[in-house]
Amino acid sequence: MWDSESESTNYNRVLTLNHGLQTDRFEQRGQSWYVATDIPSDLLVQIGEFSFHLHKSPLLSKCGKMNRIMQESKESNSRKVILDDLPGGAESFELAAKFCYGIAIDLTSAVISGLRCAAEYLEMTEDFEEGNLIFKTEAFLNYVVMSSWKDSILVLKSCDRLSPWAENLQIVRRCSESVALKACGDRNGVRWKYTGKQDPSPNRSRVRVLPDWWCEDVSILNIDHFVRVITAIKVKGMRHELVGSAIMHYATKWLPGMIKEGSTGSVEEGASTSNGATTAGGNWNCRLHMIIAVNRGDHSSSPQGKHERMIIESLISIIPLQNDSVSCSFLLRLLRLANMVDVAPALITELEKRVGMQLEQATLADLLIPSYNRSETMYDVDLFQRVLEHFMIQEKMEISSPGRQPRIDKTEGIRGGNDSNAKVKVARLVDSYLTEVSKDKNLSLTKFQVLAEALPESARSCDDGIYRAIDSYLKAHPMLQEHDRRRLCRVMDIQKLSMDACTHAAQNERLPLRVVVQVIFSEQIKINNTLANNAFKVSGEPNYQPIIPNRKTLLEETPQSFQDGWATAKKDISTLKFDLESVKTKYLELQHDMEGLQRQCDKVTKLKQQSAWSSGWKKLSKITKITTIEDTAIGSQGNTEHTVKTPRRWRNSLS
Repeated sequence: MWDSESESTNYNRVLTLNHGLQTDRFEQRGQSWYVATDIPSDLLVQIGEFSFHLHKSPLLSKCGKMNRIMQESKESNSRKVILDDLPGGAESFELAAKFCYGIAIDLTSAVISGLRCAAEYLEMTEDFEEGNLIFKTEAFLNYVVMSSWKDSILVLKSCDRLSPWAENLQIVRRCSESVALKACGDRNGVRWKYTGKQDPSPNRSRVRVLPDWWCEDVSILNIDHFVRVITAIKVKGMRHELVGSAIMHYATKWLPGMIKEGSTGSVEEGASTSNGATTAGGNWNCRLHMIIAVNRGDHSSSPQGKHERMIIESLISIIPLQNDSVSCSFLLRLLRLANMVDVAPALITELEKRVGMQLEQATLADLLIPSYNRSETMYDVDLFQRVLEHFMIQEKMEISSPGRQPRIDKTEGIRGGNDSNAKVKVARLVDSYLTEVSKDKNLSLTKFQVLAEALPESARSCDDGIYRAIDSYLKAHPMLQEHDRRRLCRVMDIQKLSMDACTHAAQNERLPLRVVVQVIFSEQIKINNTLANNAFKVSGEPNYQPIIPNRKTLLEETPQSFQDGWATAKKDISTLKFDLESVKTKYLELQHDMEGLQRQCDKVTKLKQQSAWSSGWKKLSKITKITTIEDTAIGSQGNTEHTVKTPRRWRNSLS
């Protein structure tokens, strides 16, 4: 086996050719090359802006194409040859010309692909000389490049500008196979990675090599060559999660929109964000994509937009089929960029299906994809609806296939358990998504209702989330008609509202009056059932079943006449609704005041009883004194009938 650094030097030796020309170098003057010899040149080769002043005999002795050109131009006696289409350009032709003159050339991984293509173009075969340039370059490729990880990567990278010659000569295929073989093989037996740390030998065995050590190296390749390498790696049986890791790393490196502002560069950042937390995600969406959406047409048709579209379409085509190959966050960000640069509709649909297959892993920030002027709404609600439909189709397929293995959730174990039920997680996402998009005044009631009813009722054990979304929609649409409000509230199961939600709903003026009455009625039934259940538990009754009416009973069996009859008392009910929470407090205050008044009343009564007799005797003594004075005055005036009766009347009154 050849070593790319030591044996390549021994392999390259000075080749001499005796044609009467003795030279060991070329001289460059500006953009022109001259042979360092006293013999004047008789051939001018023009390649782009560069010109080579050479001699015919060395080139004709090894190049079939030059022989044919000279034969065709013999009649015109032309001394100038133009080779603008030579692969590798002036750099490769310089090395080929030096080889023809017998000057030593260094074959390296940086120049070998261009030189091999130039040798094929110039037809430097064994028919002209044994050990010609095609043979030399092929030997270097097979024995030096293919045995080295670093050289294989560099040669594959240098093939970017050599299409289609590098493809036709199988250079790309051979290098891709070499890279794939080394990536899937024993990583401890491969030279240390090219773009990372240096080879830690002689203590290399002590260094722990990660399974994805090769991802950074292959990410420097052109997208076409990257696809070739990944395809070869998949064929050789590489684990799908490692293939997905390489794809995510490549996308992060070549698609700037895959990274959030201020992040460290990982596509997994923000995956742990709460479903309801939209601060970071929402701001990022607005900053990064809303501005681009204004000039979306220009961006998708620009060279950068076309390049990004080609990368996205290629990456979608090589993502492994397994669900956990790439994260749902990565798929959603890729879907966002795909919409922005007008990726082919078939690939968009494929990407939406992939998102639907693992929708329970998504976050709200990634689901808020701008519409990019495709609709009147700020966010692409139709796209989310399609993803949700794909999720439900996947769920039905799993239910209809009993022998199918359950999907694995990397964070919470096997999918389908009580704590990691996919439908429950997606229901929370839908509620949070509706709460956010309902703030858009252009969101129609029909779209809101379709999204809210996309999941079965069993997916929600509590309808507080959908109630928040309804309340948010009513805030953003204050002019909504009464029948539309009732239609909106039908997506909510009143029986599944918590105590806090019921309290808020009972005081919510935006809700229809009929719904408010149903909320109060439902809460009353819950309280009665709870009290009855506790009473039966105390009495020892084992088979008590509380009566809980369903949503259909509450929403459909309430007669319209009941609604019309209550319309006249709407003002009084509103007043009672606002005063309901303060009744208990006022009752306690009145009870406290009553107790205080009672104590004061008892105190006053006691004091009155103690002072009643003393005040009565004081009045009696005063009256007696007045009577004595009057009797003295009457006695001095004489005895008359009037004076005799007066004191008797007083005495009678006193007695």
